[in-house]
Amino acid sequence: MIYRELGKTGLRVSIIGFGAAPLGDEYGQADPAEAERAVRAAIERGINYFDVSPFYGLTLAETRLGRALTGCRHKIILATKVGRYGLDDFDFSARRIVRSVEESLVRLRTDYVDVLQAHDIEFADRQQIICETLPAMHRLKETGKIRFVGATAYPLHLLKAVAELGAVDTIMSYCRYNLMDTSMHEVLTPVARQRGIGLINASPLHMSALTDKGEPGWHPAPERVFDMARQAVEYCRERGADCAELALQFALAYPDVATTLVGMSKVRHVDRNVRLVDTPPDPQLLAEVLAIIKPVANTAWEEGLPQNYDPGAQPQRPWR
Repeated sequence: MIYRELGKTGLRVSIIGFGAAPLGDEYGQADPAEAERAVRAAIERGINYFDVSPFYGLTLAETRLGRALTGCRHKIILATKVGRYGLDDFDFSARRIVRSVEESLVRLRTDYVDVLQAHDIEFADRQQIICETLPAMHRLKETGKIRFVGATAYPLHLLKAVAELGAVDTIMSYCRYNLMDTSMHEVLTPVARQRGIGLINASPLHMSALTDKGEPGWHPAPERVFDMARQAVEYCRERGADCAELALQFALAYPDVATTLVGMSKVRHVDRNVRLVDTPPDPQLLAEVLAIIKPVANTAWEEGLPQNYDPGAQPQRPWR
């Protein structure tokens, strides 16, 4: 395993992070026993960063992860979130932040979390995040119940604005550094580097669009993005390659990200992902796939409140 510094936190994290959303049945029903084996296998293979949220499976992912970490908590860096609790259930108030942490600690069977993140802040008023949510999280930091404060969102310019305030230790963005979209590099990476903020990348497979299975029905990207993703997947298949593996190799090679989160719920997921560590992508295949994707590269969609949209973002595709 390869480890990188998570900003100025002093934490050294595995470049592959265990995304625990699948433990909450977010991508199909998971077998609880196999999911627990996957958690243990990940730890044995050197993965030490685990990311979860009460939103995933409406607390199911936290509950399952907490059970799987029994006896292993001291071996890992644990991150969870506050502020989002359902599809349309958001509460970024200071009171709810405090209660949410207490509830998560019970489910996760621990007395502290290493990183607490305000979850999907694009659905909140920016001033509330700055003036109420983040200060409440920093007060929790003083109690020892959390060690570091972070924020997550899809719109990069919102995350950039929060990062420039210097009020967060980590920032997580999803679908913004992968084969389909590398705009994190231009917008977010420079300020994270300048301020020593730990940068976390999620969804290196563009929320399953770059897999043989394809995007889920709820994926909000414009249809033309999926058309090109399917062409890329098929192109790789015809050449005896796996587009998902190429996509993960591409993401892991980006040095400014401390850890890239990958959803896992099976031991074979862990084995495949760890095998790709320190294995560079085939340069010719990568160039050919990027050429296929180029017509839709960096196509972003509208997410959250209108005032938080990224410039030039496209309307979401209606759910199927």
